[in-house]
Amino acid sequence: MSEPRIGLGFDVHPAAGDRPLLLGGVRFDGEPGLAGHSDGDVVCHALADAMLGAAGLGDLGSHLPEDDPVTEGIGGLELLSRIVGLVREAGRELASCDLTVIAERPMLAPRREEMRGNLAGTVGVAPDRVSLKATRPEGLGLRGDGAACIAIAVLSAL
Repeated sequence: MSEPRIGLGFDVHPAAGDRPLLLGGVRFDGEPGLAGHSDGDVVCHALADAMLGAAGLGDLGSHLPEDDPVTEGIGGLELLSRIVGLVREAGRELASCDLTVIAERPMLAPRREEMRGNLAGTVGVAPDRVSLKATRPEGLGLRGDGAACIAIAVLSAL
């Protein structure tokens, strides 16, 4: 079990203007939030899914189903923390991750370090082990009406 394991995660949510936008546990005031059973934090969800995949533990929906009233409105960082616990129970921990947010807005660069710090603190790694980038869909979808995130997680044995 000493070999590294790699997992890929993806999450996407449409906009929902009646709630705050949260990405990587950071609130972006003045931006429409994302719809979903939880807080819609696509960054935390994609990373959680990547970690589950690398650990061979299935997907996010099998552990935190959308029809579970207990997890309704759950924050992305809390959700991610629960997945970290499951991954650790399986004898693994995050070694590093790389995430790409796909959205027209907001601009992530001014808040990137805050997001990296939130994610690193939640998964238990140094911030330099969390790579976070953003790109715009350039008119190919998600034209301000949602956001997506792709994540790759590398797990090592405890």
